[in-house]
Amino acid sequence: MSVQVASAARHVLPLFEPFIITSCPSCPLFLNRNVSSDRIAGMDEGRKISWHGRIISVQPRIKLTRSFDQRSHSYLGYNLRLAGTIGGEQREFAVAVGKAAHARYNFKAGDEVSGEAEPVADQRLETAEFYKASGIEVIAQGPGNSQPAVLSPPFLGVCPDLEVYRQRGHRRLDPRTYEGKCTNCIWGCRMTVEMIIDQWNPSQKRYRFETFCYGPKSCSFYKAGPTRKVPGRKGMSYTEEDWVDEDATSRRGGRTISRVMPIQGTFWLI
Repeated sequence: MSVQVASAARHVLPLFEPFIITSCPSCPLFLNRNVSSDRIAGMDEGRKISWHGRIISVQPRIKLTRSFDQRSHSYLGYNLRLAGTIGGEQREFAVAVGKAAHARYNFKAGDEVSGEAEPVADQRLETAEFYKASGIEVIAQGPGNSQPAVLSPPFLGVCPDLEVYRQRGHRRLDPRTYEGKCTNCIWGCRMTVEMIIDQWNPSQKRYRFETFCYGPKSCSFYKAGPTRKVPGRKGMSYTEEDWVDEDATSRRGGRTISRVMPIQGTFWLI
């Protein structure tokens, strides 16, 4: 049964449809690559839905909170993008999983996986369509240590611990470059962003999505894209300049961490 589903999944075309979560549809930062809100709204919130498919990519699940020129991160787990069946429908879909699940199964592209999950209640807060995954089972492993090392982008294999992402720091990544070249790279990340507009009135918030790169600075695919602006109180705006990225990645040095890419060999922090 699992073989038949997996075979069908390889012929499924992407059915992601963008939807807008802000009044600025011209800005690529605000486009959600998930399926339309109408499709998700048709599923019962809180009801577990069975899913089964082949993993296309695994990336970190990180939330970014902005308050004018201040920012902080919440390291929540990982997002699995799969081609397969969700709720009886064959298509591509994304499921958010926790740190413990990834530590146990070491998810990677090519694995055949099944489980249950709930539709995301607030689509502004997740880049995946489904979360609260349970009953996860790895039916078949994808290519592993027998594969030759791939030391050029996009970087594949098993995602490192979330602590590694925190230590490395990120640089902004042009959303068009992310969509075109980085969606299956373990160093790419599409974050949910919660912006506190007025620190004296924290309930005043806006939401959007931003793309970032945790990969090597020598990556030939990398393009920063335009600087990002953060709205503030009374119409003020903060522009996040290049020095912020330089500072965030300044601690890398020339160390090696062999556990970062256990399938591809030692990875240099450059």
